[in-house]
Amino acid sequence: MLPLTYALRNLFRDKPRLLQTVGGSALVVLLVIAATVLNGGMSQVLSASGSEKNVILLGAGSEESIQRSEVSALLGGIAEAGVSGVSKTLGRPAASVEIHYMTYLLDKDGRKGQGLFRGITPRALLVHPEVRVLEGTFPRSGEVMVGRLAWRKLGVPESSLKPGEKVTIDGSAMTVSGTFAAPGTVMESEVWAALGDLHMLAQRETVSCVVLRMDEPADFSEAELFAQQRLDLELVALRESDYYAALSSFFKPLRVMTWITAGLIAAGAVFGGFNTLYAAFASRIRELATLQAIGYGRGAIFLSLVQESLIACLAGTLLASVAAIFLLDGRTIPFSIGAFTVSISPQVALTGLATGCLLGILGAIPPAIRCLRPPLPKALRS
Repeated sequence: MLPLTYALRNLFRDKPRLLQTVGGSALVVLLVIAATVLNGGMSQVLSASGSEKNVILLGAGSEESIQRSEVSALLGGIAEAGVSGVSKTLGRPAASVEIHYMTYLLDKDGRKGQGLFRGITPRALLVHPEVRVLEGTFPRSGEVMVGRLAWRKLGVPESSLKPGEKVTIDGSAMTVSGTFAAPGTVMESEVWAALGDLHMLAQRETVSCVVLRMDEPADFSEAELFAQQRLDLELVALRESDYYAALSSFFKPLRVMTWITAGLIAAGAVFGGFNTLYAAFASRIRELATLQAIGYGRGAIFLSLVQESLIACLAGTLLASVAAIFLLDGRTIPFSIGAFTVSISPQVALTGLATGCLLGILGAIPPAIRCLRPPLPKALRS
């Protein structure tokens, strides 16, 4: 076997080529890491947003979007009495009457952003136990409570949504009463307001849905039976987890497009690597033939050439990993119905490392084979 130092010395014989290889591999690995965290973050936040114990009663035909749903404002009391298996806390049924409304918010400086507003009552905390008020208070009439990531979804400074700040929603001035967290869910990018205020802002007498929290996931059949029996209400019952799973399927083409883009750029980098390494190896055909003449086998020379490529690509992988930590880790990414925070997990880091190894190996094999193919006498005279 050729010593590793031989491969290391050859890397620095052509510094522009080395920089090109390291930079190209770093770009591809960074793109693959970005695609991995974006797809994983979006899928995770949507899958974590729905609880198997929660049932959503909404208008028939609006299964794909709660915002389009309209049901009677009296449905909450009717469902409490008609559905068995609804969880109770201190004797109060866990039933939340809600309005989901997409509109614009203006901060005190006139900056405008679109977000999802949820009209709720205090019972919302019974069906969404993951919600915790971090600062301030629960919203009363004339107030809103914002998720801790709402500023990112709305595209306004975080300081403009602190408790006590004034905001304008559809021409109505309101006060931020507090900030809440719901870790790993899309609710963290929502704005919550009193149900009566959303009735006025949305100019509607109906509500979007009623969310029931059941004692057990199996009790969903009771809510489904209630929706089927009450034909006059024109309802459909959905598990909250199934609703967000359907939303995840809706965004699947976007995630697939991200992977296709990453794949195309990676393929371009591999073919570019073929050309770069072939030019580098072809200029050393006589040197490689000399190594064969003094006793080194083609297999040993082949492995040494692969080592050169692999070391350069792993250096690019290291640069990409450092860049990903500074550029991506902890960054909040908004999308149409919310926002999510990405993190560079060990699995993501291993994905980047595997990508760098594949680039180094696959990019070196064809040029190395082609340069070692000529017979020894012909190669020595080249």
